[in-house]
Amino acid sequence: MKQAAIVVVSYNSAGVIGRCLDSCLRHAADEADVIVVDNASSDGTREQVLRRPAVRLIPNSQNRGFAAAVNQGVAAAGSPCALLLNPDAELMSGLGPMLDACGKGAAAVGGNLVGEHGEPQRGFAVRSLPTAAALALEVLGVNRLWPGNPVNRRYRCLGRDPGQPGEVEQPAGAFLMFRKDAWEAVGGFDESFFPLWFEDVDFCRRLRNKGLAVWYDPRALARHRGGHSVHQVQWEFRTLCWYASLLRYASKHFRPAERRAVCLAASVGAVLRSVTGIWTGRSLTPVVVFGKVIRLALRCMADGRVGRVSPPAAAQREAGPGSRVK
Repeated sequence: MKQAAIVVVSYNSAGVIGRCLDSCLRHAADEADVIVVDNASSDGTREQVLRRPAVRLIPNSQNRGFAAAVNQGVAAAGSPCALLLNPDAELMSGLGPMLDACGKGAAAVGGNLVGEHGEPQRGFAVRSLPTAAALALEVLGVNRLWPGNPVNRRYRCLGRDPGQPGEVEQPAGAFLMFRKDAWEAVGGFDESFFPLWFEDVDFCRRLRNKGLAVWYDPRALARHRGGHSVHQVQWEFRTLCWYASLLRYASKHFRPAERRAVCLAASVGAVLRSVTGIWTGRSLTPVVVFGKVIRLALRCMADGRVGRVSPPAAAQREAGPGSRVK
């Protein structure tokens, strides 16, 4: 039995998954089996996987969402560790450093993610677990307008040296190894974060709540394109999904007063974005979309519940999200 299984969740990833899988077979064939869980792709993704007989394909007849597909892949693996890898990421090293960290007691370990030109993906590869203040500033747009504010610097670990290993709070789910027994201890990924976003943040938080260590080792290296599948998704649907998952995280992990503060900030931010959208786009579409966001936020503010966002029929047919992006 190999030490790990590399789990790749795909959705219409034909343009990138070949390089991802080839990098896994090139750098980690002796250490890990490779499993692709495909969320009902229609673009030739499965054909790309089948061209590589060493890779195991688990085809879903419908888009189950990212968290459910991760759980499906990890459950099918027989190895003690699983590496979650985005289809738009390519391994540039072996898995030895990650396996060593898991062998020394880490429940999960993230690696160093770099862009296409080798630049460290600061603010993404490692983050702190979000506070209510961090999410409030995020939905208000403050973090975008003033990225160097103290709350955002801490949240995105902007002052952290990406070459420095150590214990961290939340490595990116795009390149994250974890022990299968730790995954079982917290009940796997929470599938209520459907179809995607914040499920990896929630997973790391639950690991730490159990007193389990989460680590980062820059010797494990992967090149990450980023944004591969999100641009296939209708803007309205991905906007609603992102807000719904953010509110679900706030409802699950924050005290009631903090949850209400995030909901209020989301409502105010949605109003501001509606006005900006009308001004820049000369369209009423932002009013409709952010009106739905406000309804989500007010419902969450009132009773802490966040309903599941259903994609439009066209989005279900053509561009439902399935692979993890940020």
